[in-house]
Amino acid sequence: MAVAYKDYYQILGVPRTASDADIKKAFRKLAREHHPDVAKDKKAAEEKFKEINEANEVLSDPEKRKKYDTLGPNWQDGGGFEPPPGWQGGRGGQARGGAREFHFGGTGFSDFFEQFFGGGGSQSYGFPMDEEYFETGGGGQARARRGSDVEGDILVTLDEAMHGTMRTISLRTSDPRTGQEETHSVTVRIPAGASDGRRIRVPGKGAPGSGGAENGDLFLRVRLASHPDFRAKESDLYHDLDVAPWEAVLGTEIIVPSLDGSTIKMRIPPGTANGQQLRLRGRGLPKGKTGERGDLYVVVNVVLPTQVNEEERALWEQLAKTSEFRPR
Repeated sequence: MAVAYKDYYQILGVPRTASDADIKKAFRKLAREHHPDVAKDKKAAEEKFKEINEANEVLSDPEKRKKYDTLGPNWQDGGGFEPPPGWQGGRGGQARGGAREFHFGGTGFSDFFEQFFGGGGSQSYGFPMDEEYFETGGGGQARARRGSDVEGDILVTLDEAMHGTMRTISLRTSDPRTGQEETHSVTVRIPAGASDGRRIRVPGKGAPGSGGAENGDLFLRVRLASHPDFRAKESDLYHDLDVAPWEAVLGTEIIVPSLDGSTIKMRIPPGTANGQQLRLRGRGLPKGKTGERGDLYVVVNVVLPTQVNEEERALWEQLAKTSEFRPR
């Protein structure tokens, strides 16, 4: 199936030669600008935020970026985009012999991503065209056969993982044997605390059964969207905090953000080392139905000044002469 090409480099505003650091910096800048919590037009910001996340999902992953770069300049031809011969991307396309296809909508990923990078955004199921859609007994009577399970990815923001939400997913099946298409919608509950990789089961919404058998199930695998200020590991959150050298040496009080929108005053103890993790208990994501929450870890990043004026240089030189600290 031809889909519209996505120029992820253009979306992030970086050249194709951009370094990993350049991509990270561009994503964080755009993600803050278009985050739904701060934008006036929340609907438009939500769509842009998902697009930025999709681009970052591909370009920040070395393997995905390498595959993406092999697509070449075909997108300049206009119209629908077809993958090059031998492409091994996502799990899209038709099964052997032309089985039915199953396409998702509303998952937060574009058709382009789902076909070439998703876990099953355009997935085939059922039986090839050279077989019957149901087995028969000796007298030609249809034998019941349960429908296949169908699996796909769904993009979930950390804010949705914090509070839980309801999402409407559209499911479209196409039968190349008859040319018929069917579309229906499914409302899916994303529970609070949904972690990356978790599979959400929607009973009976997979491939249809035959001979009176039940339908298969739909499984949606959670893919947590990147956030400009936090990253998640299970129910714990991590936030990188830049501090000045004197703040790390002398200690200080500082305000850090939290995912639930509140601010937290915390103390950086004297002698804090670069890379040290300071834990704030109970400030992470929910842990299922227990009501408990994971922790928030503030990761200290000591930032050195790259330029100093004459007065500052004199103070650093004086410190170098008087300090008894010997790192070697």
